Amino acid sequence: MKSSKPTHHIRLLPSVDEIIRNQKLLETLNQNPRHLVVRATRHVLDEKRGHILAGALKPDNEEDLKAGIISEIIKLVHKHNTPGLRQVINATGVVIHTNLARALLSKSALQAVEMAASGYSNLELDLSTGKRGSRYAPLEDLLVELTGAEAALVVNNNASAVLLALGTLARGKEVIVSRGQLVEIGGSFRIPDVMAQSGAQLVEVGSTNKTYPADYQQATNDNTSLLLNVHTSNYRIVGFTRETTVRELAAVGREMGVPVMSDLGSGSLIDLSRFGLPYEPTVQETVAAGADLVTFSGDKLLGGPQAGILIGKKEIIDKMKKNPLTRAIRIDKFTVAALEATLREYRDSEKAIANIPTLRMLADGPAELLPRAKCLLKKLQQLNLADVDFKLVETISRVGGGAMPTADLPSTGVEILLQQTKINNLASCLRDHLPAVIGRIQNESLVLDMRTVQAKDMDQLFNAIRNCLMKI
Repeated sequence: MKSSKPTHHIRLLPSVDEIIRNQKLLETLNQNPRHLVVRATRHVLDEKRGHILAGALKPDNEEDLKAGIISEIIKLVHKHNTPGLRQVINATGVVIHTNLARALLSKSALQAVEMAASGYSNLELDLSTGKRGSRYAPLEDLLVELTGAEAALVVNNNASAVLLALGTLARGKEVIVSRGQLVEIGGSFRIPDVMAQSGAQLVEVGSTNKTYPADYQQATNDNTSLLLNVHTSNYRIVGFTRETTVRELAAVGREMGVPVMSDLGSGSLIDLSRFGLPYEPTVQETVAAGADLVTFSGDKLLGGPQAGILIGKKEIIDKMKKNPLTRAIRIDKFTVAALEATLREYRDSEKAIANIPTLRMLADGPAELLPRAKCLLKKLQQLNLADVDFKLVETISRVGGGAMPTADLPSTGVEILLQQTKINNLASCLRDHLPAVIGRIQNESLVLDMRTVQAKDMDQLFNAIRNCLMKI
């Protein structure tokens, strides 16, 4: 008898054809390709069959079972039609959030991308001569102007920039690095690993907490091709420490006849310490300190699109331009357009801070964020919902993107207090909303940090919270 029960329940399952002919699926069939609905139907039926055989589902009413199946099919088809890459309202307070696509583009960068996407452009055409041009030319001119370097090259990200530099300058030869700078960044990208991939040979000097210029001098030999300084942007060693500066390393390089490369990671063109952030060497200062080659990201503190930027001596940049790898990791027209527009903003630093979202968010203080938080709080309190409380809270934002790990950015947010299970349900609902909302769960509350919520998204944020609170 026990073995017959699953068989009896399985007989209640409708066929694919029976489901497809159901009037409740008519609208879904009219709006979607038939094969998509059929595939979803088979998936749901297979799932139900598995649950029945496992004893997890024991349907008694055929019509209720069929109605539930149709409802799940409609939801599954809707899910298949929902884009995988969706808009997210970032209420975490992490400005350069790697999981949420890092830097937001300025209006001028967005306009430039739209221009590049909606029509033809002179990406590789010199309009003055009518002959083939270089996609890097407008970017190189701006980077030379802004940084004081002799030449520049842009590739698809900073990891590629480091790989290209090492492969061009040090394949089969030694590269000297301080032991305290053998960093790992996101995605398990480690300096020793990329060095091995490039064909360069790693030579570690100094100790984890102290490395002196003499350590580099003593390790240099006829097979040394590069002295590498890696800016530890995503962690800090504090206490009994001694780091060799780029200026000191450049002096060693000149003495030993070996070029010096500095990987800044999150390179910045503006000193952000005026906003209470820790001091970080700017790109211009690193060039002025004597580095022969500098690499940094375009989508972190620079506030532009994903890109790896290389600047330095013309002789070195020219070598990398001739490396076949450069074509494999080159940037597309959208990156060229967005990065050029972003760099133009930096001709006026105050304009850059006002117009580039990343810089603006880092510069905002609690006084600028408080009105936004108060506005959201008032609208939420007017919902008059039972078993839920809202209040203003002081929060701490983060720079993110592996930059300035010790920086605390005082901020302001709105806290939603519910039972723990409901808080988790609320967070899940907000992630599933269109647009999605990502906040921070703290104890039995959800905190929405206003630093990273854009003014244009405030109404959508309120609507998402209201809709989800009504559901849970």
